[in-house]
Amino acid sequence: MTLLLINELFSRYSSSKGPVYAVDDVSFELDSGESLGIAGESACGKSTLGLSLMRMLSNGSSFGKIIFDNHSLLDMSESEFDNKFRWKKISMIFQGAMNSLDPVFTIEQQFVEILKQHNYDGNFNELILNSINSVNLDINVLKKYPHELSGGMKQRVIISMALILKPKFVIADEPTTALDVLIQAQIIDLLKKLKKDGMSFMLITHDLAVLSEIADKIGIMYGGQMVEFGSSQEIYKNPKHPYTQGLLESIPSLKGNIPKYIPGTPPSLLDAPTECRFIDRCPLAFEQCKKLPPKFKTDTGYVRCWLYENPK
Repeated sequence: MTLLLINELFSRYSSSKGPVYAVDDVSFELDSGESLGIAGESACGKSTLGLSLMRMLSNGSSFGKIIFDNHSLLDMSESEFDNKFRWKKISMIFQGAMNSLDPVFTIEQQFVEILKQHNYDGNFNELILNSINSVNLDINVLKKYPHELSGGMKQRVIISMALILKPKFVIADEPTTALDVLIQAQIIDLLKKLKKDGMSFMLITHDLAVLSEIADKIGIMYGGQMVEFGSSQEIYKNPKHPYTQGLLESIPSLKGNIPKYIPGTPPSLLDAPTECRFIDRCPLAFEQCKKLPPKFKTDTGYVRCWLYENPK
């Protein structure tokens, strides 16, 4: 059963130099219980995609189609989305745990504020305790302030807050960034448990190795566009887009082969290019690439590359 359908989604930021095309014509579909990985370089639109789903951008910034659980999110009022969907059915683990916690309130006070804001009418103490226990934290954490917790503990508190109302879909934006290897492993194990319990989520990360462990489907973003989308197996075993291939070749290997790197820098998102956005960095670019490629269907998704239509 389809849980999330995104079709031709666009999101714009206003700036003194003009509109920033942060998400440009993104489409994909996710079934209930599936996990989606979103990868790509910094400033490619990954976090903006997550914020668009949470309707956290200014009014009019996003347009297109976001159908979640048979409801059109962009067509409903802010109050309806806030009352029925935000945090109850869709929640988000924001990038940078410390920035997501208020330094002048205890962890318990911040949990209580969430429940009050969303009109929870059950037993606060029992729900909060169950929520922190689910991420391997104990009751002592609740009386502490954020600065008294380690980075890994703060990250688990943020995850617990995102899960407390038992949403159907969770957006996790770089949940393992800046954490040591052991804490990263704990967070990934927690996400695996949530997946086993039937929760759907979107994991935004730079780490393709992490996605290989946990994602059913993967979307590769570049220059505001999703340049390749497909099953995890297809993306890793038979990547179509030269950018996807470059990302995979840049992963260090225990076999001793030297990782490659992609030369050049990503394009500016101030101007919407009329050519392939990867053309200046692509070793396989040819004349046809001067036109913006459409989405070419693959076995499990699509790819934006003229080479797929005209293999060389």
